[in-house]
Amino acid sequence: MKEIFERRSIRKYSGRDIPDEMIKELFKAAMSAPSAGNQQPWEFILIKDRELLDKIPSIHPYAQMLSEASAGIVVCADLDRERHTGYWVQDCSAAVENILIEAQYLGLGAVWLGIYPRDERVSSLKKMLGLPERVMPLAVISIGFPAEEKSPSVERYDEKRIHLEKW
Repeated sequence: MKEIFERRSIRKYSGRDIPDEMIKELFKAAMSAPSAGNQQPWEFILIKDRELLDKIPSIHPYAQMLSEASAGIVVCADLDRERHTGYWVQDCSAAVENILIEAQYLGLGAVWLGIYPRDERVSSLKKMLGLPERVMPLAVISIGFPAEEKSPSVERYDEKRIHLEKW
């Protein structure tokens, strides 16, 4: 459980390549996420191409760290696989979180860059990556070996946010 509590958004990377086996472990973690009715609508695009990683910040104002990242993972949903309409967002968010936790476990740094529901980001990324109409991008995850260290976040537990039985 320590990976959950130690995970932080890492935006500076060493530039070192990520071994394929580590990438595979990230995808295995993603595909182990829960999904509504086990619909598993996720699809993933692995981006290692430097030119493409450098282009994404032109459509996402907070994605500059991709210029240092070793890889990016675009987490998408194939809406044709959706049996429970609208739950793809939760399903793919669970996959993103699993990738982030697995990255921490593997000694990688990562950060979640939201695409959906920003229409301009969605349409631009779909065009850039040639996504079919039925495929919806949720997020890009920037990944690399960290070139910065961040201490675990301050305690976020807040008992005042827990309500028993009713608000």
